[in-house]
Amino acid sequence: MSSKKKTWSLSRNGNFWGWLLISPLTLGLTIWVLFPMGLSFVTSLLDWDMLSKPTFVGLKNYLGLFTGDGLFIQSVIVTLYYTLLSVPLQLGAAFTVAMLLNSRVRGLGIFRTLFYLPSLLPSVVVSVIWLWLYNKQYGLLNAGLSALGLDRIDWINDPRLVIPSLVAMGVWGIGNVVIIFLAGLQGIPKELLEAVEIDGGSAWHSFRNVILPLMSPIILYNMIVGIIKSLQLFTEPYIMTGGGPMNASLSFMLLIYNNAFKYGKMGVANAMAWVLFLLTLALSVAVFKSSSKWAYSEGDGK
Repeated sequence: MSSKKKTWSLSRNGNFWGWLLISPLTLGLTIWVLFPMGLSFVTSLLDWDMLSKPTFVGLKNYLGLFTGDGLFIQSVIVTLYYTLLSVPLQLGAAFTVAMLLNSRVRGLGIFRTLFYLPSLLPSVVVSVIWLWLYNKQYGLLNAGLSALGLDRIDWINDPRLVIPSLVAMGVWGIGNVVIIFLAGLQGIPKELLEAVEIDGGSAWHSFRNVILPLMSPIILYNMIVGIIKSLQLFTEPYIMTGGGPMNASLSFMLLIYNNAFKYGKMGVANAMAWVLFLLTLALSVAVFKSSSKWAYSEGDGK
């Protein structure tokens, strides 16, 4: 009897300390994630300008996005276009740079630092720098074109070039992705690469049959993070173009900001935020589902 009582006491005491230790994380998750999400969803059902009394409108804000707001569809197209261009390009560029930095060359530490430094700059600073570089009159890029006898290009004021220009600017800040790829490359067992070489395989065989499969989980991770980041494009168009020209750079996040703080439509802005959340979730799940066909896993026998 006393043994059972002692066991129950220890179990109860262990539960107490367990809940106590996880309480900071639980409270943080509740206060800073779950509560704001719940409040955002409730607000999305209201007609509210943050000044007058809110009015319950149900799903009207959601239906209005797809039936009456042309800017909403435009922002979705712009954001998906940017994501489709930027994610593959950044992944390809970062992987290529990581492969080069993984080789043994003199001054490798300096090159690694130079590639990583741009990613440390705040987005606002990067936007201002590239705003100057893209300037048609005195920008460095157009100065180079003029020196070559070519016409100047109005990079961010041309509806056809504004998104590719923002994508090119994003490639400049791939330092974080490069470091992650580089860490993965350095973790590949050298014995596998030596085995391919002993069997008479070329560098392509090593890349195709060893490096790429072992790096595929890291590629998957960077792809998911890249998609999420691209769908939240805001700072660059907000500072550099304001969504123009002709709404060609009006991103989803910028339209949410405009509705909330420029037009006073907090309910519509929160409805858009939930649509963005569902879109991000759907794309992430789709990538995860497809990864079973191309991402290597030690447990699946590939």
